[in-house]
Amino acid sequence: MNSFPWLTVLGAVPLVGSVIVALLPKSRPLLAKQIALAFSIIVLGLTIAIALQFNGSTSEPFQFVEYHQWIPAFGVTYSLGVDGIGLVLIALATVIVPITILAGWNDVEEPNAESVGSVKGYFALILALETLMIGVFAATDVFLFYVFFEAMLIPVYFMIGRYGGAQRSYAAMKFLLYSLLGGLFMLAAMIGLFVVSGQLTGRGTFNWFELVGLDIDPTTQKLLFVGFFFAFAIKAPLWPFHTWLPDAAGAAKPGTAVLLIGVLDKVGTFGMIRYCLPIFPAASEYYAPIIIAMAVIGIFYGAFVALGQNDLKRLFAYSSMSHFGFIALGIFVFTTIGQSGSVVYMLAHGLSTAALFLTAGFLMQRHRGSSLLSDYSGVNKPAPVLAGFFLFAALSSLALPGLVSFVGEFMVLLGTFQRYIWIGALATLGIVITAAYVLRVYQKSMTGPVGSGLDAIKDLRGREITALVPIVVLSIFLGLYPAPVLNVVNPAVDTVMSVIGATDPAPTVGSTSITSEGTQQ
Repeated sequence: MNSFPWLTVLGAVPLVGSVIVALLPKSRPLLAKQIALAFSIIVLGLTIAIALQFNGSTSEPFQFVEYHQWIPAFGVTYSLGVDGIGLVLIALATVIVPITILAGWNDVEEPNAESVGSVKGYFALILALETLMIGVFAATDVFLFYVFFEAMLIPVYFMIGRYGGAQRSYAAMKFLLYSLLGGLFMLAAMIGLFVVSGQLTGRGTFNWFELVGLDIDPTTQKLLFVGFFFAFAIKAPLWPFHTWLPDAAGAAKPGTAVLLIGVLDKVGTFGMIRYCLPIFPAASEYYAPIIIAMAVIGIFYGAFVALGQNDLKRLFAYSSMSHFGFIALGIFVFTTIGQSGSVVYMLAHGLSTAALFLTAGFLMQRHRGSSLLSDYSGVNKPAPVLAGFFLFAALSSLALPGLVSFVGEFMVLLGTFQRYIWIGALATLGIVITAAYVLRVYQKSMTGPVGSGLDAIKDLRGREITALVPIVVLSIFLGLYPAPVLNVVNPAVDTVMSVIGATDPAPTVGSTSITSEGTQQ
C-alpha cells in the first residue's frame, strides 16, 4: 500500500489546482473560488486516506517513505516521509486551507478593498502555499526541506503585499527580510553540516536518516545548531525575533493571517523537533536553558503587550507569540509529555487562531473594515451567533478545559513541572494574563451597550457558519478525546527522546521507602 507515492500526490494536487485557477480568465472569479475549494477538499480527502493507513504501532519511525536521487553530486535526494508529528501538522494544514477559502470567499471583493491583486490570483496563491506546507512537513532531506522552507515566502509575500491593508508593502517587505535573514543562517549551517558529514562518512549528505546519529563534535554542533535555530526562531516566532509578526498580521487579510500564524509559523517549532534535537543533541542540551528562558519571557511579554493592544489583529499576533513560548518550552524541557504536549498545542493553536482571526474578519467586514477594538461594543445584541463563535474562539485561546488547547497546555506545563518545578510554576502565571486579555477583548467588543453604527449589522450567514463549525467540532472532540492525536504523536516523540538520549525524570513526590528496621527514609 505504501509503495504508492501518497505524499507526492498529496503535494501535487493543490499545485495542479493552483495552476488551473491561475489560468482562468479574470472575468470568472466565482469559478476560481469554486475550483480552489474543490481542490482543497480533494487534498483533505487524500489526507484522511493517508491518516487511516498510518500505523501508530509500527517500529518504523517514518511511513509513506519516498526516496529518489535528485542531485547525486551534492548528496541531495527527493526524500519524503511522515511520522506522527508530521502527519498531525499536514492534517492541520489541509483542514485549515478549505476553511480559509470558504471563510475568505469575499476577502478580495470588498467595495473598499485596497488590494491590487485579482481574485483568482489570491486563491491560486493559497493552493500553491498548501503544496509547500505539505512539502515542508514531509521532507526528510535537509536540502529539500530548505527549498520548501524558503519557497513558502513567495506566496505569503504576495498575499500580504498585494492583498493586504494600507501598510501591506512595509509589512510584506519586513516579513520577507526577516525570513530571508534566517534562511541565510540556515543555509550556512546546512553547508557546514554537509562538509562535516563528508568528513565523518567520506560522503557528504543531506539525508535526515544518515545525519541522525552522526558523531559530530560538540563544539561543531553548537555552531551548526545556532544556524538552524535562528531560522526556526524567526519563523516560529520566539522572543526577541518576533517583531515582524504583528506588522504582517495587522496588514494581512484574515485568511492570510490564519495560514501564516495558524500553520506556517508551526514550521519553526516543527523544525526544532525534526532537525535541531536529533541532529544536534549535545548542542540542544547545551542551549536548552537559554531557549527555555526565551520561551518564558515570550509567554509573559506577548501576553502583556496583547493586554494593551487596541488593534484586534495585532492583539491576536502578540497572543500567538505567547502561545509559541509554551510550545518551545515543552520542546526543550526534554520530557515525553512536554514534547507530546507541544505537538498537541501546535494543533490546538492552529484551530484557535483560525477561529479568532476568522470571527474577527467577519466582524470587520460588517463595520467599515475596522480592526480597532474601541470601534466595537454590544455586538452580541444584533449578532448573537457571531458573538457566540467569538466567545468560543476566545475561550479556546484561553485553553478552557474540555477543548484541545487545554490538553496541549496542560501537558506542556506537566512536562515542565517534571523537570523544572519553578519554571513550570512561573509559566503557569502566564495563564492568568492570558485570561485577562481574552476576557477584556470579549467584554469590550461583544457586551455592553450597542456601539455607534453597530445596531444594524447582520449576523453570520450560512457560508460563514459552515466555515467555523469544523473548528468548533474538532476543538471539542479532540479536547474530550485526544487519543486519535496522541496515539500517532507519542511514538514519534518516543523516537525523538531515544535519538537524543533523553529520559524522563524519576518521580520524586511520595518516593519514601521502609527499611528492614521499620524506619522511614
